[in-house]
Formats: sequence, structure tokens, C-alpha cells
Amino acid sequence: MTRTVAREIAVHMVFELGFGDRTAQQLLEDELTAENFALIGAEEPLYAEFPDEKQEQYIRALVSGVFEHGPELDDYISRYSVGWSFARIPRVAAAVMRVAMYEVLYMPDIPNAAAINEAVEIAKDYETAEVVSFINGILGTFVRSEFPEDTQ
Repeated sequence: MTRTVAREIAVHMVFELGFGDRTAQQLLEDELTAENFALIGAEEPLYAEFPDEKQEQYIRALVSGVFEHGPELDDYISRYSVGWSFARIPRVAAAVMRVAMYEVLYMPDIPNAAAINEAVEIAKDYETAEVVSFINGILGTFVRSEFPEDTQ
């Protein structure tokens, strides 16, 4: 499994956190299992392979981190989404941006440009061109504004 696939699975799980009242830990215990991947993988190629230990840790770190920092991440999204109320942002788009922003803020081994590019590529599979462009703009402005020294 590639990091790109692991990231997309994390986006799915972050999206799922928006429904119900499970914690990240509960969701990971329920969903991040070989049995669940075998069941889903028959219909969804993304889940065809269970993550190795490194990718499983990466998925767990993203989902748990986004859950723990949700209000902060949503504040950034709201701050940089000029002209869009948070309620207007599609849930998948919000999940994609939360994951990318978490990577930028808390995973220094991932280059900011890679986090943004991966988010945009994932979004292309789920959202309209307008929303993909919106995600790209929000993430780009977020990085340029919050980390101006990195964009020089």
C-alpha cells in the first residue's frame, strides 16, 4: 500500500467521524482491521490491501490527530474560505482539507506542497472541479499565510 492510498483511507475515516458519535479510537478499532478490509476490498479497490505497519501507523496518526485538533482545523478552514460559509463546504472537501492541514501543521516530514497536491488529487475523485479549485485555493492560502518563510 502506498502512502497516497493510506492518506485516502484516512480521509474516508475522517469523513466518517462526521457521522455519529464515535471517537477516532473507536472508529479505528472498528474499521482499521484486516477483516473489514477483506470485506470492503471485494467491492472497493482502495481497500484491497491491508496497510503494513508503517502505513497503519500513518492512518492512525492522521485520523487521531484530525479528531484531536478538529476545532483548530475547522477554524483554519473557516478563516481561509472567503465567500463560503463552513456549512456550505461539502463534507468530503472538509475531510480532505482537515487531513492536509493536519499534515502541514503536525507532520513536518511531509512537505507542504505534497500535502496540498495529494489533497487536490484525492478531491478530484469525489468533488466537482469548482470544489477542487476551492480546496487548492484554501490550502495554498493557508500555507502561504501561516508559513510565509516556507514560501519564499
